[in-house]
Amino acid sequence: MSQEGRKAKLEEIKKLFPEKFLPEEKIFSRINRGDRIFIGTGCGEPQYLVNALVNYAASYPKAFFDAEVIHVWTMGVAPYANEKFKANFRHNSFFVGDNTRNAVNTGLADYTPIFLSEVPSLIQRKLVEIDVALIQASPPDDHGYMSLGISVDIVKAAVESASLVIAQVNSFMPRVHGDGFLHIDDIDYILPYDEPLLEFTSEVPDDIADRIGRHVARIVQDGDTIQVGYGSIPNAVLSNLKNKKHLGVHTELLSDGIVELIKCGAVDNSNKSVDRGKTVASFCMGHKDTYQFIHDNPGVEFRSIEYTNNPMTIARIRNMTAINASLQIDLTGQATAESIGRTFYSGIGGQADFMRGAMLAPGGKTILTMRSTSNDGEVSRIVPFLSEGAGVTLGRGDVHYVVTEYGIAYMHGKNIRERAMDLIAIAHPKFRPWLIEEAKKVGLIYRDQAFIPGRKGEYPETLEAYRTTKAGLKLLLRPVRISDEPLLKDFFYSLSDRSIYRRFISTRKDMHHERLQEFVIIDYTREMVILAVIEQLQKDRVVGIAQYGKQEYAHTAEVAVVISDDFQNKGVGTELLSYVTFLAKKEGLLGFTAEVLVENRPMLHLFEKMGFIIEKRSGAGVYELKMQFRGETL
Repeated sequence: MSQEGRKAKLEEIKKLFPEKFLPEEKIFSRINRGDRIFIGTGCGEPQYLVNALVNYAASYPKAFFDAEVIHVWTMGVAPYANEKFKANFRHNSFFVGDNTRNAVNTGLADYTPIFLSEVPSLIQRKLVEIDVALIQASPPDDHGYMSLGISVDIVKAAVESASLVIAQVNSFMPRVHGDGFLHIDDIDYILPYDEPLLEFTSEVPDDIADRIGRHVARIVQDGDTIQVGYGSIPNAVLSNLKNKKHLGVHTELLSDGIVELIKCGAVDNSNKSVDRGKTVASFCMGHKDTYQFIHDNPGVEFRSIEYTNNPMTIARIRNMTAINASLQIDLTGQATAESIGRTFYSGIGGQADFMRGAMLAPGGKTILTMRSTSNDGEVSRIVPFLSEGAGVTLGRGDVHYVVTEYGIAYMHGKNIRERAMDLIAIAHPKFRPWLIEEAKKVGLIYRDQAFIPGRKGEYPETLEAYRTTKAGLKLLLRPVRISDEPLLKDFFYSLSDRSIYRRFISTRKDMHHERLQEFVIIDYTREMVILAVIEQLQKDRVVGIAQYGKQEYAHTAEVAVVISDDFQNKGVGTELLSYVTFLAKKEGLLGFTAEVLVENRPMLHLFEKMGFIIEKRSGAGVYELKMQFRGETL
């Protein structure tokens, strides 16, 4: 139906139900002292109705007192939170937004912490009573049905429980498939008023957000079903998923970024195990182009929040991937997304619903994203323990991955020491020494944990590279991290006695913490350890190591390579040695030296096929090799 047709339909209904179209003053006069007034959510907030209600209270200050204004989140006007209306209104929100944060933290308004999935039940059981619902809807169709459009979430439950429902009918509101339809009979009063819907403009992703987005894109796999929040980091995440295939969407929030993924074909919902073929959300915050896209689009369904956010629904979705943001995380894995110390900042919202549901889903993953610092780099978001007063939104068992601009930490199944080291490795470099020392003090990590501060010990992410061997093996070649001690321990203990002897020219077989630190705590300006890694979602596997240490007196480096027994003769050694040769040449080094057992023919052959100019000296069963790079002079 065209906009003109909808308006004509509204006029027809006005003639059939004149009692639903009273003057504003008469409608608002039905509100009583102490009533609980629900207001529609986010961009679906009925702006005109809210302003009209407040103007009515200003004109008739004694008309009602102590009305409680209830909603999930306001993005528009919130004059009822102003102190001058404190006798008329008391604001209570399930999520703290920018417009009400100061009122909540100064005691002028209330915040009710709760999982969003449980709010409809609270309303239905009258634990939170709704007397009046102020909502916004599309004009009625030929059958008398209006759509809640971009805000279904808890609005449907509020309408069903309220004794008085007042709807602002707005032709700008899209008609969206799903649970959001209301019949004209469900509405007590209608105020027709057209105005553009509120639009949400999030921050443009900067370089930090984009780096986080690229890391997250490495975790998200083709065919996954995703849930993503709002803000610059989620936008960066979504923009980095455009090359994925057959993604599905099951989320509370539909954003511009998700619509872009639908348009480019990355999202087709073809692999979803629940609601196959449908993009499922509960509310939308975006621009008008997004609102137009979802209008009467059968591929998009808005469901009530008790469905979208129900952990049991989410747990049924195969390969569900929940991607959310955090304000702070401690070294044990506890995270807050709702408060900064004692200051209420946002709310529990749906984050815990989705993270816990995804943890239970077959093949599910939870990803927590965050900038490594706040306050222009002056405060670390990764801390020894959460700040006093901070709400624990996610417990230690709720998170698989933590992602900052400095990398990915996998937390699931890790002990406290491993978690602490993994998180320190992705903290901002200037805070890593402090985190190491604080973690030592309270026994979270080894008391003798070594660390190289400053640029010398800063992980050189730019040196990460992907290679495919001639045998078709896909490898990530990357520098060793301070948190790699458990991986290297597994690698060394997997080697045969023969491989250990060939690498170290020693029968010593132990590889304890103190010895492993020699491999993971390095000065990247003087030495390099490159790992050949087969990436796995839960736990990477190291299949080879190449290392060199500079010999300043000759401007060369001593090199060593060792490959896992079951990956020998598959091209891993060739790729590793080729890469460290490339890095050494970039450093201006002239060549390598090495000690190789005479019987270690595979390693000798590896060096020989690199094309080095090689000088050999033998003694006591060992070759001392001096290998000049082609075109260089030793």
